[in-house]
Amino acid sequence: MSARIAAARGHTLLELTISMALAMLVVVAALSLYRGQRASHERSADIVRMHDAATAALDLVGQQLQMAAFAPPGDDAGPALFGCSQGRVSGADASPACESLASRSDGVLVRYAADAVSTWPSASGAPTDCLGQATGPYVVNGFYAKASASTGEPELYCEGAGKQAQPVVEGVERLRIGFWLKDAATAVDAASIGRDHWPSVVAADICVLVRGEVHVTSPRANFVDCDGLPAVAADARARQAFWRRVAIRNAHTFDDPGDGRAR
Repeated sequence: MSARIAAARGHTLLELTISMALAMLVVVAALSLYRGQRASHERSADIVRMHDAATAALDLVGQQLQMAAFAPPGDDAGPALFGCSQGRVSGADASPACESLASRSDGVLVRYAADAVSTWPSASGAPTDCLGQATGPYVVNGFYAKASASTGEPELYCEGAGKQAQPVVEGVERLRIGFWLKDAATAVDAASIGRDHWPSVVAADICVLVRGEVHVTSPRANFVDCDGLPAVAADARARQAFWRRVAIRNAHTFDDPGDGRAR
């Protein structure tokens, strides 16, 4: 009788050990599946955030470039377009200059006549700049990308009438713009355009490089930059470049019969 009881107890203990081992395997598998699904969801959400940031940035900069040089008949808005390669536009609106940026982002300045139709009007009906500040008689908006001094995250900045830049789109690490001169075969960067030839710009290729929030599994993330070249990010953040081409609708270009050059 005692031998049968001991055998039964031993058999029960073996079954309990096997059951616990199987349960642990199930729990580990469930945790692995949960972590995998969570990581996949975070990566998908990160891709959506990057697409949203790129769309917002391209829409904003593209719409502003399309407005460059807009003015009523007989009214000259002055220098309508000016850009900087790997720098922001600084100085007076009438004589802009370039200031280098650590982010290596390009910068662009857009100027056009202000009214309640060409801008989003304020509550009082006054024309506004890219920050919603009342302005006039001209809108002067500058754009570039850099890391925020407070958060360290990259952002697209707008500098409006008050010359106080504010972030407008989070996640934009770099702004790159190629400009098409009249009758040119290819686009060129801002550094290749002489100060007197900006009125000859008829279109622009805009690229924004957007950085994600989620770290990918690889310690070095591969991506394609705004030049279409493969690049590697050492911080394991996902990155993606987005492009758009826009026409400078109000470009004042004409052929001078004296020297045949577009101005």
